[in-house]
Amino acid sequence: MGFPRDDAGHPLAERFRDLIQNPSFPCVGAKAALARGQIRFVIGRDIAAADDDARMHAALMAFVCRYRARPELFQSLVVIFDRPGGLSEEGFEARMWDRLQALSDQDSRLGHAYDARVAPDPQDAHFSLSFAGEAFFVVGLHPGASRKARLFAAPALVFNLHDQFERLRAEGRYERMRETIQARDVSWAGSVNPMLTRHGERSEAPQYSGRQVPDDWACPFQRRAVELRREAGPIAADLRGGAFRVHPATERSPSAAERTP
Repeated sequence: MGFPRDDAGHPLAERFRDLIQNPSFPCVGAKAALARGQIRFVIGRDIAAADDDARMHAALMAFVCRYRARPELFQSLVVIFDRPGGLSEEGFEARMWDRLQALSDQDSRLGHAYDARVAPDPQDAHFSLSFAGEAFFVVGLHPGASRKARLFAAPALVFNLHDQFERLRAEGRYERMRETIQARDVSWAGSVNPMLTRHGERSEAPQYSGRQVPDDWACPFQRRAVELRREAGPIAADLRGGAFRVHPATERSPSAAERTP
């Protein structure tokens, strides 16, 4: 079992890199990941369909294994969907949670424990998603987003490891980076994202879609106890045997544009 294909050469991946390379794009973490050549891409067909769920989950497992083997900061997995492009903010949010729920169900079927550092209840202030035993924060982008920093040509989900945020906190770098991103967001969009909160103050679930949700919004996600699939044992054995391990010769070198901060 090897590392799932990286779709970095797809035109949508190129457009995503162009977005991050815009000098005014506010997320300096994304810029750092791009400059280091540490963004992996998966191109799916339809965010409203389950066609690519298995491939997305395999990519998440591989991403986690790669991070554990080489725990460098500023790594992201980006899933971009070809369609549909005309979703409202509510429509995108619903389809996003459909995909995240399906990925979580797959994770449970394969016997992965939820990351004990976070909570599976989306109402909990310590909530995060968990795949392959690692917590993730998800950033949604799409053509109908009202926040400028969440506008993109196609529906997209960016998976960022929670462990990276905790390491930045431990190094005393998180708050400075957060303040920088907020200041850049104000310069670019004219206002601070009203949904932003620190982990542990309020559930991060309302932040994922980019929509300003009302106070009574209820997250549809549930971590379900799904019956373990029969193939989970062989997959676990593959992982123990080194599946998804990083082979330096297969690593893609960043382009000249990506090496530019």
